[in-house]
Amino acid sequence: MTLAVAAPVSATLGRAWLAARMNGLLDKSVAFWIFSGSVVIAEPSPYEFAFFIVLGVSLFASKFAFKREALGIAVLWLAFVPFALIAAFPAKFTPTSETMIFEFVTIFLMFTSVWVASYVAEAPQERVRLIVNAYIATAVISALVGTLGYLGVIPGHDLFTRSMRAKALFKDPNVFGPFLILPAMYALQRVLLGTPRRAIIAGAIFLILVIGIFVSFSRAAWGNVIAVGMAVYILCFFLVANAKEKVRMLLMAMVGLALLGVAFAGLLSIPKVQELFSVRAQATQDYDEGSTGRFGRQAYAFDLALAHPWGIGPYEFRNLRVVEEPHDAYVDALHVYGWGGGLVFWLFLAITSWRGILFLFIPSPNRLLLIPAIAVFIGLVVEAAIIDLDHWRHLWLVGGLIWGVTAGYKRLYAGNGGRLAALV
Repeated sequence: MTLAVAAPVSATLGRAWLAARMNGLLDKSVAFWIFSGSVVIAEPSPYEFAFFIVLGVSLFASKFAFKREALGIAVLWLAFVPFALIAAFPAKFTPTSETMIFEFVTIFLMFTSVWVASYVAEAPQERVRLIVNAYIATAVISALVGTLGYLGVIPGHDLFTRSMRAKALFKDPNVFGPFLILPAMYALQRVLLGTPRRAIIAGAIFLILVIGIFVSFSRAAWGNVIAVGMAVYILCFFLVANAKEKVRMLLMAMVGLALLGVAFAGLLSIPKVQELFSVRAQATQDYDEGSTGRFGRQAYAFDLALAHPWGIGPYEFRNLRVVEEPHDAYVDALHVYGWGGGLVFWLFLAITSWRGILFLFIPSPNRLLLIPAIAVFIGLVVEAAIIDLDHWRHLWLVGGLIWGVTAGYKRLYAGNGGRLAALV
């Protein structure tokens, strides 16, 4: 009798011990996963492998569970999977093994949104802070490496540049620049509303990240950081700040713009920076124009998409009439995921945007978690019209943050219900 009772008790204690250990490991593994996001030289990247550690730990951690409130994003993911798998097979020029890897990477990245949504929903302030702090750490290192590599002042600087533009440990400067915008916006929010000491630290972080964006020479990232920064400023000003903070924000805007002006004037005093800036600052580049330029091939790409309901497969477009990709995520989604998968991708962007905007106008301390995320996400939605971003890790991370914060929007614990308690 004693042995019969002891066995279940022992098993229960064992499960409790394992869950406690896994709970301790979960947050650490999430921080490591986010930190690995600045290294994307090849696919699969360290980010993908790190997530499998996170997923494995979460299966045994008692403080993680998929949330019913975030069910919508899971439904989108389940609808996307079959279309993405089918679209791997119509490819004529690309081996099926390569197209399958591409599709699995997208399926995986979309699943990270599902996971992040449930993880954040349980404790929005605590977990968004953990994710964003890890993101800020890796982004600052990435921005410093990219900037110093671009200036040629560190060993192996060629590894961190491409076509005379900073890229750090990304494949493309056009991904490196946008990657830095989300942490820059959380730093900006801290500058606007934080205590003086923490605002100074956040200001230094913001300056490092903005300089990194500048030396990426990504025109989309330049426009995005300006537009998103203005959105964060306006939303904080009208939705969060009190009268005293509004006066402070107005003064800080003038001082901040002056400091940024001095920093950029210093960079533009370097001849090679000035030369490349004069080229990149033009409204259009040579590769934008003509029937095979960016905009010409987008029109051809839409015609092609309409003729292939199941898609043409990843990497196929470059083997047809035009050797460049269409650089439009909306039409590219139709090519590589078929009409069904493309529609789900569009719905993900649209529903996530609508959900984030809707919750912005619901008072809650957690609104501060949402403001930078939704501003950046809307910027990505706009940028998707001129670049292929379905494999940008931070797109899916930001989407997951929005779903998670909104799913746990009313979830407040002792000590985190103050007006500015959610500042990261």
